[in-house]
Amino acid sequence: MTIRVIQPLRSLCMAVALSGAAFVATAPLQPAVAQVRGLPDFTDLVDQVGPSVVNIRTMEKVKSRSMQGMPGEDEFLEFFRRFGIPAPNIPGHPRQAPRQNRPQQEEEQPRGVGSGFVLTSDGFIMTNAHVVDGADEVLVTLTDKREFKAKIIGADKRTDVAVVKIEATGLPAVKVGDVGKLRVGEWVMAIGSPFGLESTVTAGIVSAKQRDTGEYLPFIQTDVAINPGNSGGPLINMRGEVVGINSQIYSRSGGFMGISFAIPMDEAVRVSEQLRSSGRVSRGRIGVQIDQVSKEVAESIGLGKASGALVRGVESGAPAEKAGIEAGDIIIKFDGKAIEKSSDLPRIVGSTKPGTKSTVTVFRRGATKDLAITIAEIEAEKTVAKASSKDEKPKASSAAQAFGLAVSELTEAQRKELKIKGGVRIESATEAAARAGLREGDVILALANNEVTNVKDFDAILAKFDKSKPLNVLFRRDDWTQYAIIKVSR
Repeated sequence: MTIRVIQPLRSLCMAVALSGAAFVATAPLQPAVAQVRGLPDFTDLVDQVGPSVVNIRTMEKVKSRSMQGMPGEDEFLEFFRRFGIPAPNIPGHPRQAPRQNRPQQEEEQPRGVGSGFVLTSDGFIMTNAHVVDGADEVLVTLTDKREFKAKIIGADKRTDVAVVKIEATGLPAVKVGDVGKLRVGEWVMAIGSPFGLESTVTAGIVSAKQRDTGEYLPFIQTDVAINPGNSGGPLINMRGEVVGINSQIYSRSGGFMGISFAIPMDEAVRVSEQLRSSGRVSRGRIGVQIDQVSKEVAESIGLGKASGALVRGVESGAPAEKAGIEAGDIIIKFDGKAIEKSSDLPRIVGSTKPGTKSTVTVFRRGATKDLAITIAEIEAEKTVAKASSKDEKPKASSAAQAFGLAVSELTEAQRKELKIKGGVRIESATEAAARAGLREGDVILALANNEVTNVKDFDAILAKFDKSKPLNVLFRRDDWTQYAIIKVSR
């Protein structure tokens, strides 16, 4: 069970006060229309899904020395050894070999407890990757108390999904639900083995969907009581369908505090299919570093709403570079799917099969552009070369004093190392530029949606720019490209 630390939610209290003033009813009031529902009954769901939920115990092999002799004998013999006294023979306990020469043997020790559920009737079982990670042996116990040794088919740490296989047939498989139809506020139920207590049932409601916690997947947030040992168990809707895998909790104590997260089942099924077919997950990549688009930047560059993924860097030789994507572009669509926030892009690209030809829509200097791109397979990230410090410092320009900027030309060597066609180097950033976060050494690539090739371009753009408006600056700092907004005080 993954545990995170945040401030817990407080319970919501509501008080209603009525004044003591008298009033006269002149006409009967119409009763408010309200939908009255009784509390849900989960008993049928437990009977339906309960047999599909399994307990998972993991074992690991540890090396230990042969311990012949009576308890405490090692310490007893160690006393004689330290003082150079011959160790006596103990009746019934022959003298042992020196501690360091004793043979070692492997012993299996319990490693952890988790949960899982039957995915197919022929023995494929789904759980969390962190439940089986590092295990030398996986033991699966069914609700009828039968126990099997399981084989790990595959585990994907990015999504925390794993598939194991037991040699059994005729097992009660779960029904997979449509996550798209899951609504915030609807009742859900969990079955698992919290703290090793098998077949424990808890219930609550869906608190939020598409919850971004910084992981690869958008989680389903619930208030279902989840504790260590529930990991890998199913989250079940009122139709008896599995809609998620219980995976994480937020906690300050290590136990349940009202916030739990489940992996959406549609994503988990896609991962499990790859694990079952090849034992690993193949993901697409395009080779960009991205960031969120702030409201201020979106308004300044004419994008409108703060959406999309800001490209801060493009890897050399990556599909993005070959497709013509540039640092400073904002990716607003991928294969026609809107990118509402930056975290949407890696999820959509990652689920695209490597080798697929796709279309990326970017917003660049006030206009949209469609670019054809071929998806590559995910690999280790590469770093972008930094500007050389060995080159002779170029002479500084005196342009743009009103914005607090002084810039200079980039040398050919600097352009080559930074892998850019143009731009100007900031020699000093004061007043408005400094307040915007710019600093010496940054490289300006564009101003007010206009590409900057050299100091001449830079000066010409600023000469025409209305200083009463905020100026958007696309700049490069080390490996990253980002926006700054300069506001000149009047």
